[in-house]
Amino acid sequence: MSQLSRISPRAWHVWRRDLDVFFTTWKTNFLPPILEPVYYVLAFGFGMGGMVGDLTYQGQTVSYLKFMGPGVIALAILFWAYFETTYSSFVRMYYQKTFDAIIATPLLVEDVIAGEWFWGATKSLMAGAIVLVMLSLFGLVTYPSGLVVLPLSVLGGLLFSAQGLMTTAVVPKIDSFNVTTFLFVFPMFLFSGTFFPIEVLPRWAFWIAEILPLTHISNLARGACLGIMPSHVAVSVIYLLVLTAVSSYLAFRWMTKRLVK
Repeated sequence: MSQLSRISPRAWHVWRRDLDVFFTTWKTNFLPPILEPVYYVLAFGFGMGGMVGDLTYQGQTVSYLKFMGPGVIALAILFWAYFETTYSSFVRMYYQKTFDAIIATPLLVEDVIAGEWFWGATKSLMAGAIVLVMLSLFGLVTYPSGLVVLPLSVLGGLLFSAQGLMTTAVVPKIDSFNVTTFLFVFPMFLFSGTFFPIEVLPRWAFWIAEILPLTHISNLARGACLGIMPSHVAVSVIYLLVLTAVSSYLAFRWMTKRLVK
């Protein structure tokens, strides 16, 4: 963990730089997270939900609309963190040479990585908060338990940002992200309990889904929004914390090798 210990407060400047760039195009950056949950609610909640009807969650009957709403929050946490630290970070590193310019200053390589890592988590927090507000307008969130979504967005953001940086550290060119997206993001998008209970899957597929981190984030977000926390909440939290720690260590190790090369 020596590389993590080398992070200095100067990593704040990398984070601030990304924030400043973000707000130069804030209108287009804020539009997707505002409209995306509306599209999902209309298409899946009202459209498909009209055919599915109610289902059972944690022993209680809930509408399909209320079931799938928190899944949209989980997807926003994943997408905003992972794609920010893959495509966007790769552009800054490889094409714009922004990282090279920053490292030429008193900032360390670890500061650059940390700034990107924290920025990815910040974008997840933004997305989680925006989607939470939008779902609240549809009456799909129970308070105060729904506020748990905010720290969950930070934890999920740190996890998926680290995994995004791990990917950025090893891909040879930007087109290679298509492969990692297909192998990593799409399976979680489809099979992490975002749109249907994973209990309906075959037994072997159920256990694979349980390994996916988005499954645990979906369960925690759903429990928070419905006010019905899952019985294995402690297991999910510990699993996410351990996976975040391991992914962060590997992200710093691999990205340092990539940048020092």
